[in-house]
Amino acid sequence: MLYLLGLLLLALPAAGQTYDILLKGGHVLDPANNIDGIRDVAIRGNTIARVAANIPESEARKTIRVDGRYVTPGLIDLHFHSYGYSGAIYPDDTALLTGTTTVVDAGGPGYRTYADFKKKIVQRTRTRVLALINIAGGGMVGSKSEDNVADMLPDKTAEVIKANRDVIVGIKVAHFGKPGWDALKRAVEAGRLAGVPVMVDDKIFTNSERTSREKLLDVMRPGDMHTHMYNDRQVEIISRFNGKVQEYSIEARRRGVLFDLGHGGGSFLWTVAMPAARQGFFPDTISTDLHSSSIMMQQSDMPNCISKMMLLGMKFEDAIAKSTMMPAKVIGKLPEIGTLGEGKIADVAVLAIREGTFAFKDAWGKKRLGTKKVENVLTIRDGKLAYDAEGRAFPEWTKAGAYEVIP
Repeated sequence: MLYLLGLLLLALPAAGQTYDILLKGGHVLDPANNIDGIRDVAIRGNTIARVAANIPESEARKTIRVDGRYVTPGLIDLHFHSYGYSGAIYPDDTALLTGTTTVVDAGGPGYRTYADFKKKIVQRTRTRVLALINIAGGGMVGSKSEDNVADMLPDKTAEVIKANRDVIVGIKVAHFGKPGWDALKRAVEAGRLAGVPVMVDDKIFTNSERTSREKLLDVMRPGDMHTHMYNDRQVEIISRFNGKVQEYSIEARRRGVLFDLGHGGGSFLWTVAMPAARQGFFPDTISTDLHSSSIMMQQSDMPNCISKMMLLGMKFEDAIAKSTMMPAKVIGKLPEIGTLGEGKIADVAVLAIREGTFAFKDAWGKKRLGTKKVENVLTIRDGKLAYDAEGRAFPEWTKAGAYEVIP
């Protein structure tokens, strides 16, 4: 009888612990729910159970102090390369370290290679991987595929999208080397058939027979996204003659065309970004175009891109909205992701803003110095601790009870 009573007493504390993880004392930034202040975030299983002030530690099995840090929804990278492309990288090797819990593969697979992509990437990664399927049936594997208009089949592409709406969130057109609008128009038609947006990465060289004005105003639809906005090879938002934001860029935004950062290794120039920012022309969404080259020299992960937007004058709160709520909304996944709403999937980033002197490089290797740098210090993906740079989830070491090292 005493033995059973002892077991009951031991079980009482556990019975009162209604949460698995409690993030305590952090500054919660959840734009989707208009939360901007000190709150605690409680997680039960793989969902957000409660966001409130002063949740008792006794109610959680594990409490992680995050004082002095920002707690945000897991970051969403709309432009990432994990498949097909020669510079593709494995999401779990990079995303979770940076607080990025969702990446969208931008054009790696086409309708003929989607099944292979799902098997090799989507089903194996801890990071959530979504896809903008390439209008080229063979995907992003070079000009032989990406210039093959005969294999850009809107009906086949739409068919694959409709059968895989849990993963495929749109269409990508990129690297089309032939003149004219065949690739983009076929992508737009597939988007119309499937009811999804198109992301555009399309050169405007003089021999392309394409112009930014025509692309933004006549071919793209409201809700479609132009990535690489701060380059001048894919889209000319800044006039080369007077340094002003083009009127057609302003009109395109007014009619609902969206502009995505898409930093990458060749698509972010200070000479474009600075005048655009001075005139208030910021991205609608922040993304990295992360691949094996851009991750090294430009280091264009999500915190790096957010830091650069802050250096250009964007408020941190706005940058978080453009890295969580807005990308989720654009791809039709809000409020499934991009929020810390109660009952939603527990994808969380804990961010620090460091102060000092930091170098931020563009695609040409030109640098600007900034005094603030955003870094991810802790990631929770699907309710489980995925990354902890500062050891906040681990107890302090004490000698008592530890193994002695015998010389």
